[in-house]
Amino acid sequence: MLGYIISQEELDRFKDFLRERGIKLEEFYSKGTTSLVFIGNKKGKKVIIKLERPDSPRKNFKKEAKILKILEGKGITPHLVDYGVFEGKEFLVREFAEGEPLLYSTPQKKHLLQILEKTYQLDVLGIDHGQIQGGKHIIIGDNVWIIDFEKAGFRKPKNVTAAMAMIFLSNNVIAKRVREKFHLDQNFLTSLRDALREYKKTKNIEKLRELLSTL
Repeated sequence: MLGYIISQEELDRFKDFLRERGIKLEEFYSKGTTSLVFIGNKKGKKVIIKLERPDSPRKNFKKEAKILKILEGKGITPHLVDYGVFEGKEFLVREFAEGEPLLYSTPQKKHLLQILEKTYQLDVLGIDHGQIQGGKHIIIGDNVWIIDFEKAGFRKPKNVTAAMAMIFLSNNVIAKRVREKFHLDQNFLTSLRDALREYKKTKNIEKLRELLSTL
């Protein structure tokens, strides 16, 4: 299945390489534009292992690892386990984010409040995720996790506004589910737009907190 991207011999060498670092590669998970993704284990904890594809159009893992280190201990994204280079290709290992992507789930009130707070933390830190609006990188479970900072950068952050627009205001499946679940009327949506306009100007999150607390 992966032979056209990585040979079995190279994959076996990568497994041995990781084993020496205390990480067990267990199974293939998915493939993206820049990486092959595997499930693994380190000291009994489930991990995600990303290995740069040989045909990747860009190298992003070093930057992503740097951002994950900055976010360490803040409860925004899972713990960075390892980063390095294997046979000229970057790899990154992080703890697994348990849950389901927001794109495929219906969040509870607690999730919406957590998304607001965690995207606000990113805004305060000056880190723009860059892909919040798609819904695939916010994981909903017992906790909320924001994952995959490959395209993130230290630029004008738009995490809060992108997340709130995606969840409540846009014409997408996420917003439709949320509006239906919480029976949101036009008054709520108008108030949210007003609160987001104020947030853009002042970076004061209080009105958004108050509004979401009424759900």
